[in-house]
Amino acid sequence: MRKIPATLFSRLILSWLVVTGTLLIRALGDGNGDQNWPSFRGAHAAGVAEGMGLPESWDAGTGKGIRFKVEIPGLGHSSPVIWGDRLFLTTAVSSETGASFKPGLYGSGEASTDQSVHEWKILCFDKKDGTILWKETATKGKPKEKRHIKSTYANATPVTDGKHVVAFFGSEGLFAYSVEGKFLWKVDVGRLNVGAYDLPSYEWGSASSPIIYDGKVIVQCDQQKGSFLLAVDVRTGDTVWKTQRDELPSWGTPTICPGKDHAEIITNGSNFIRAYDPASGRELWRLGGSSKITAPTPVFAQGLIVVASGRSPERPIFAIRPGGTGDITLRDGETINKHVAWSKTRRGGYMPTPLLYQGNVYVLDNSGLLGCYDLRTGDEHYYARIPHRGNGFSASPVAADGKIYLAGEDGLVFTVQAGAEMKLLASNPLGEPLMATPALSDGMMYVRGSRHLFAVGK
Repeated sequence: MRKIPATLFSRLILSWLVVTGTLLIRALGDGNGDQNWPSFRGAHAAGVAEGMGLPESWDAGTGKGIRFKVEIPGLGHSSPVIWGDRLFLTTAVSSETGASFKPGLYGSGEASTDQSVHEWKILCFDKKDGTILWKETATKGKPKEKRHIKSTYANATPVTDGKHVVAFFGSEGLFAYSVEGKFLWKVDVGRLNVGAYDLPSYEWGSASSPIIYDGKVIVQCDQQKGSFLLAVDVRTGDTVWKTQRDELPSWGTPTICPGKDHAEIITNGSNFIRAYDPASGRELWRLGGSSKITAPTPVFAQGLIVVASGRSPERPIFAIRPGGTGDITLRDGETINKHVAWSKTRRGGYMPTPLLYQGNVYVLDNSGLLGCYDLRTGDEHYYARIPHRGNGFSASPVAADGKIYLAGEDGLVFTVQAGAEMKLLASNPLGEPLMATPALSDGMMYVRGSRHLFAVGK
């Protein structure tokens, strides 16, 4: 065999490293690596990370299964996002002593009276041990909008692409930092009046989270009047496009569905569920029949987009085929058509986003009712109640290794076996209200409580 010269061998090794590194960067760049959880409920809001090897049970009171517990200043319902070893979180720190929110299942719609000076902060932690790496105050002042008594001024989950971290604080604006904590830009989106569609004086505050796609930050700003979808350059904050929407207030996050022929931005809305062209912001299709309050985020798997909402009487679930054009709304009496694979009424969840996992759709309602449906057909496997203590659920389900995790407002994380039968495996106490959706990364579950960030792992 002919001997390869050392210089040529070195070049071959270098080329292999470059190609391998490029592939690795590409894998990490779309947020699909098992270490990255770049946006609300991870890449594409899927909420799934396999190979986690989480403990069967844990208890913050005894320390069992808790790798670290870090105090978080202020209030926030935003979830952690992760890139590499860095975990990012947002919070709003009130100057009012004892500032709080009110968890629970209740119909009251009044706003909080806390209009004191706040500091809106972005925090960066080492995900391995909870050490704070940096913290920055994005803005400070009296809130420009009100918040529901169950809400906070930091509801929207930040987003990262490994270079930028973008936080959305509603009327306070859209803020971008480098992952090292350097301020990059701010975008003023105006004052957003987000609240009850039928009682405009009730302001509840915004919650839709930003996403990053193809070099653009996209944010959904639905309000009483003047709703819009905005895309700005992730490097500069310059507007790429802005599309007006005839919509009522909403709280869901837009999702990018790759589609068969082209990508689509999917938005949940009261008047219409809509799809847009990510490059131009042009509307592609619309589907009517949703409820008057929409909070869950659209999700997709196996060629179907699932969108739900939980306001009575509609409470719909739609399984939609991407690639439609124009108005694809079902006619009276229809449950399917060319573009809608299946649909249901009176089964949608009010706040939590559906979970698509191992061929099934899991839909959790605030009241603790969990429905399981076949993703392809919509056939119902079960519709059963999680045995919570009474405050219900606002966080969305996540899944790993054949198990589904439900974080409840009572401070418990319920573990349910994935599959067509309802089987509760464990009830894990963390000791404080849980409003934010957990994040999964490198064998750990990160749960943001009302006062602390918990890392669960073996």
